Amino acid sequence: MSTALDRIIAYKRDEVAALKRTRSEQSLLSDAGAMPAPRGFGRRLSEIAETGENALICEMKRKSPSAGEILPGADPSEIAAEYERGGAACLSVLTDGPSFGGNLADFGAIRQAVSLPILRKDFMVDTIQVAEARAHGADAVLVILSCTDDALALDLTQAARDLGMDVLIETHDADEIERALALPSPLIGINNRDLKIMTTDLATSERLADRIPNDRDFVSESGISEPADIARLRKVGARRFLIGESLMKRADREQHVRALREAR
Repeated sequence: MSTALDRIIAYKRDEVAALKRTRSEQSLLSDAGAMPAPRGFGRRLSEIAETGENALICEMKRKSPSAGEILPGADPSEIAAEYERGGAACLSVLTDGPSFGGNLADFGAIRQAVSLPILRKDFMVDTIQVAEARAHGADAVLVILSCTDDALALDLTQAARDLGMDVLIETHDADEIERALALPSPLIGINNRDLKIMTTDLATSERLADRIPNDRDFVSESGISEPADIARLRKVGARRFLIGESLMKRADREQHVRALREAR
Protein backbone atom coordinates (compact mmCIF):
# COMPACT_ATOMS: atom_id res chain seq x y z
CA MET A 1 0.00 0.00 0.00
CA SER A 2 1.39 3.42 -0.93
CA THR A 3 2.25 5.92 1.79
CA ALA A 4 1.69 9.68 1.86
CA LEU A 5 5.35 10.12 0.94
CA ASP A 6 5.04 7.72 -2.01
CA ARG A 7 2.16 9.78 -3.38
CA ILE A 8 4.07 13.03 -2.96
CA ILE A 9 7.15 11.68 -4.75
CA ALA A 10 4.99 10.40 -7.63
CA TYR A 11 3.37 13.75 -8.36
CA LYS A 12 6.67 15.57 -7.74
CA ARG A 13 8.21 13.60 -10.59
CA ASP A 14 5.28 14.64 -12.78
CA GLU A 15 5.87 18.28 -11.78
CA VAL A 16 9.54 18.02 -12.69
CA ALA A 17 8.67 16.52 -16.08
CA ALA A 18 6.27 19.43 -16.70
CA LEU A 19 8.94 21.96 -15.68
CA LYS A 20 11.43 20.41 -18.09
CA ARG A 21 8.96 20.85 -20.93
CA THR A 22 8.97 24.62 -20.39
CA ARG A 23 12.44 25.40 -18.99
CA SER A 24 15.88 23.90 -19.36
CA GLU A 25 18.11 23.49 -16.35
CA GLN A 26 20.70 25.66 -18.10
CA SER A 27 18.22 28.52 -18.51
CA LEU A 28 17.38 28.36 -14.81
CA LEU A 29 21.08 28.35 -13.95
CA SER A 30 21.45 31.47 -16.08
CA ASP A 31 18.66 33.13 -14.06
CA ALA A 32 20.32 31.94 -10.85
CA GLY A 33 23.55 33.64 -11.88
CA ALA A 34 21.76 36.98 -11.99
CA MET A 35 20.52 36.71 -8.41
CA PRO A 36 22.21 38.40 -5.44
CA ALA A 37 24.55 36.12 -3.51
CA PRO A 38 22.96 33.69 -1.03
CA ARG A 39 22.45 35.16 2.43
CA GLY A 40 24.26 32.46 4.41
CA PHE A 41 21.64 30.15 5.90
CA GLY A 42 23.98 27.83 7.81
CA ARG A 43 26.21 30.69 8.91
CA ARG A 44 23.26 32.57 10.41
CA LEU A 45 22.14 29.50 12.35
CA SER A 46 25.63 29.04 13.74
CA GLU A 47 26.01 32.69 14.72
CA ILE A 48 23.06 32.25 17.08
CA ALA A 49 23.55 28.62 18.15
CA GLU A 50 27.19 29.15 19.10
CA THR A 51 26.15 31.76 21.68
CA GLY A 52 24.02 29.10 23.38
CA GLU A 53 20.75 30.66 22.18
CA ASN A 54 18.13 28.87 20.10
CA ALA A 55 18.50 29.33 16.35
CA LEU A 56 14.97 29.08 14.97
CA ILE A 57 14.02 28.27 11.39
CA CYS A 58 10.42 29.50 11.26
CA GLU A 59 8.20 28.14 8.53
CA MET A 60 5.52 29.42 6.20
CA LYS A 61 3.10 26.52 5.65
CA ARG A 62 -0.53 26.89 4.55
CA LYS A 63 -1.61 23.28 5.07
CA SER A 64 -0.25 19.77 5.57
CA PRO A 65 -1.38 16.17 4.99
CA SER A 66 -1.60 15.61 8.75
CA ALA A 67 -3.26 18.89 9.81
CA GLY A 68 -5.23 19.85 6.70
CA GLU A 69 -5.80 23.59 6.26
CA ILE A 70 -3.71 25.48 8.82
CA LEU A 71 -4.23 29.14 7.98
CA PRO A 72 -6.33 29.75 4.85
CA GLY A 73 -5.68 33.14 3.28
CA ALA A 74 -2.38 33.58 5.11
CA ASP A 75 -0.35 36.62 4.04
CA PRO A 76 3.17 35.20 3.60
CA SER A 77 4.95 38.55 3.77
CA GLU A 78 3.18 39.57 6.98
CA ILE A 79 3.91 36.23 8.65
CA ALA A 80 7.56 36.33 7.60
CA ALA A 81 7.92 39.86 9.01
CA GLU A 82 6.44 38.67 12.33
CA TYR A 83 8.97 35.84 12.43
CA GLU A 84 11.81 38.24 11.73
CA ARG A 85 10.72 40.72 14.42
CA GLY A 86 10.39 37.85 16.90
CA GLY A 87 14.02 36.86 16.42
CA ALA A 88 13.96 34.00 13.93
CA ALA A 89 17.39 33.08 12.59
CA CYS A 90 16.13 31.88 9.22
CA LEU A 91 12.91 31.07 7.40
CA SER A 92 11.59 27.97 5.67
CA VAL A 93 9.02 28.32 2.90
CA LEU A 94 7.01 25.35 1.64
CA THR A 95 6.75 25.53 -2.14
CA ASP A 96 4.89 22.24 -2.63
CA GLY A 97 1.35 22.98 -3.79
CA PRO A 98 -0.82 19.83 -3.65
CA SER A 99 0.02 18.73 -0.10
CA PHE A 100 1.20 21.94 1.57
CA GLY A 101 -0.50 24.78 -0.30
CA GLY A 102 2.79 26.49 -1.15
CA ASN A 103 4.23 28.03 -4.29
CA LEU A 104 7.22 29.94 -5.56
CA ALA A 105 5.22 33.17 -5.63
CA ASP A 106 5.02 32.99 -1.82
CA PHE A 107 8.76 32.42 -1.78
CA GLY A 108 9.44 35.51 -3.87
CA ALA A 109 7.12 37.68 -1.80
CA ILE A 110 8.81 36.61 1.42
CA ARG A 111 12.29 37.21 0.05
CA GLN A 112 11.30 40.78 -0.76
CA ALA A 113 9.75 41.30 2.69
CA VAL A 114 12.59 40.17 4.98
CA SER A 115 16.38 40.09 5.14
CA LEU A 116 16.66 36.62 6.70
CA PRO A 117 18.15 33.63 4.85
CA ILE A 118 15.44 31.39 3.40
CA LEU A 119 15.22 27.64 2.82
CA ARG A 120 13.15 26.38 -0.09
CA LYS A 121 11.37 23.41 1.47
CA ASP A 122 10.14 20.95 -1.10
CA PHE A 123 10.61 17.35 -2.16
CA MET A 124 13.72 17.41 -4.33
CA VAL A 125 13.90 14.60 -6.89
CA ASP A 126 15.94 16.30 -9.65
CA THR A 127 18.73 18.88 -9.82
CA ILE A 128 16.57 21.16 -11.96
CA GLN A 129 14.62 21.95 -8.75
CA VAL A 130 17.85 23.18 -7.16
CA ALA A 131 18.50 25.52 -10.09
CA GLU A 132 14.87 26.68 -9.89
CA ALA A 133 15.30 27.38 -6.17
CA ARG A 134 18.37 29.59 -6.67
CA ALA A 135 16.72 31.32 -9.64
CA HIS A 136 13.99 32.40 -7.18
CA GLY A 137 16.51 33.54 -4.57
CA ALA A 138 16.71 30.54 -2.25
CA ASP A 139 19.64 30.55 0.16
CA ALA A 140 19.28 26.85 1.03
CA VAL A 141 17.42 23.73 -0.02
CA LEU A 142 16.19 20.63 1.76
CA VAL A 143 17.35 17.16 0.73
CA ILE A 144 15.12 14.48 2.25
CA LEU A 145 16.92 11.15 2.37
CA SER A 146 13.62 9.26 2.45
CA CYS A 147 13.02 10.64 -1.08
CA THR A 148 16.43 9.91 -2.59
CA ASP A 149 19.05 7.26 -3.05
CA ASP A 150 22.65 8.11 -2.19
CA ALA A 151 23.61 9.11 -5.74
CA LEU A 152 20.70 11.54 -6.11
CA ALA A 153 21.28 12.99 -2.63
CA LEU A 154 24.90 13.70 -3.55
CA ASP A 155 23.92 15.24 -6.90
CA LEU A 156 21.36 17.52 -5.25
CA THR A 157 23.76 18.53 -2.49
CA GLN A 158 26.61 19.26 -4.86
CA ALA A 159 24.34 21.20 -7.26
CA ALA A 160 23.24 23.43 -4.39
CA ARG A 161 26.75 23.96 -3.04
CA ASP A 162 28.00 24.81 -6.54
CA LEU A 163 25.45 27.66 -6.50
CA GLY A 164 26.60 28.87 -3.08
CA MET A 165 23.56 27.52 -1.24
CA ASP A 166 23.47 25.58 2.00
CA VAL A 167 21.81 22.17 2.22
CA LEU A 168 19.79 20.82 5.12
CA ILE A 169 19.96 17.02 4.93
CA GLU A 170 16.82 15.57 6.50
CA THR A 171 16.92 12.21 8.27
CA HIS A 172 14.42 10.08 10.16
CA ASP A 173 16.41 7.13 11.52
CA ALA A 174 19.89 5.86 12.29
CA ASP A 175 20.49 4.49 8.80
CA GLU A 176 19.65 7.84 7.21
CA ILE A 177 21.99 9.65 9.59
CA GLU A 178 24.82 7.37 8.45
CA ARG A 179 23.96 8.23 4.84
CA ALA A 180 23.88 11.94 5.71
CA LEU A 181 27.36 11.79 7.20
CA ALA A 182 28.71 10.73 3.80
CA LEU A 183 27.39 13.94 2.19
CA PRO A 184 29.31 17.25 2.04
CA SER A 185 26.92 19.33 4.13
CA PRO A 186 27.30 20.12 7.83
CA LEU A 187 23.56 20.63 8.39
CA ILE A 188 21.78 17.43 9.43
CA GLY A 189 18.14 17.53 10.44
CA ILE A 190 16.28 14.91 12.41
CA ASN A 191 12.61 15.10 11.50
CA ASN A 192 10.39 14.13 14.41
CA ARG A 193 7.57 13.50 11.92
CA ASP A 194 7.31 10.10 10.26
CA LEU A 195 6.61 11.10 6.65
CA LYS A 196 5.08 7.74 5.83
CA ILE A 197 2.30 7.88 8.42
CA MET A 198 2.50 11.60 9.31
CA THR A 199 2.80 11.20 13.09
CA THR A 200 5.18 13.25 15.27
CA ASP A 201 7.26 12.34 18.32
CA LEU A 202 10.04 14.47 19.88
CA ALA A 203 11.58 11.26 21.19
CA THR A 204 12.91 10.72 17.66
CA SER A 205 15.41 13.55 18.15
CA GLU A 206 16.17 12.41 21.69
CA ARG A 207 16.90 8.86 20.50
CA LEU A 208 19.07 9.84 17.52
CA ALA A 209 20.85 13.06 18.52
CA ASP A 210 24.02 11.37 19.79
CA ARG A 211 24.56 9.80 16.35
CA ILE A 212 25.36 13.23 14.91
CA PRO A 213 29.02 14.10 15.59
CA ASN A 214 30.13 17.46 16.96
CA ASP A 215 31.53 18.58 13.62
CA ARG A 216 28.01 18.56 12.13
CA ASP A 217 25.15 20.93 12.91
CA PHE A 218 22.09 19.17 14.32
CA VAL A 219 18.65 20.61 13.51
CA SER A 220 15.57 19.21 15.27
CA GLU A 221 12.55 19.46 12.98
CA SER A 222 8.78 19.23 13.56
CA GLY A 223 6.56 18.74 16.59
CA ILE A 224 7.95 21.75 18.48
CA SER A 225 5.33 24.13 19.81
CA GLU A 226 6.16 25.37 23.33
CA PRO A 227 9.25 26.59 25.21
CA ALA A 228 9.11 23.32 27.17
CA ASP A 229 9.70 21.40 23.92
CA ILE A 230 12.80 23.50 23.25
CA ALA A 231 14.04 22.95 26.80
CA ARG A 232 13.51 19.20 26.40
CA LEU A 233 15.48 19.06 23.14
CA ARG A 234 18.28 21.28 24.44
CA LYS A 235 19.06 18.46 26.90
CA VAL A 236 20.23 16.32 23.97
CA GLY A 237 22.28 19.15 22.47
CA ALA A 238 19.83 20.75 20.05
CA ARG A 239 20.36 24.47 19.45
CA ARG A 240 18.84 24.66 15.95
CA PHE A 241 15.12 24.06 15.45
CA LEU A 242 12.71 24.07 12.50
CA ILE A 243 9.21 25.06 13.60
CA GLY A 244 6.18 25.42 11.35
CA GLU A 245 2.67 24.25 12.02
CA SER A 246 2.46 25.39 15.64
CA LEU A 247 3.59 28.92 14.78
CA MET A 248 1.22 29.21 11.84
CA LYS A 249 -1.72 28.54 14.16
CA ARG A 250 -0.86 31.28 16.67
CA ALA A 251 -2.24 34.80 16.75
CA ASP A 252 0.71 35.98 18.91
CA ARG A 253 3.29 34.73 16.43
CA GLU A 254 5.95 37.38 17.03
CA GLN A 255 5.82 37.08 20.82
CA HIS A 256 5.86 33.28 20.68
CA VAL A 257 8.93 33.21 18.43
CA ARG A 258 10.66 35.39 21.01
CA ALA A 259 9.65 33.00 23.82
CA LEU A 260 10.94 30.00 21.88
CA ARG A 261 14.25 31.69 21.12
CA GLU A 262 14.75 32.51 24.81
CA ALA A 263 13.67 29.07 26.13
CA ARG A 264 16.15 27.23 28.32
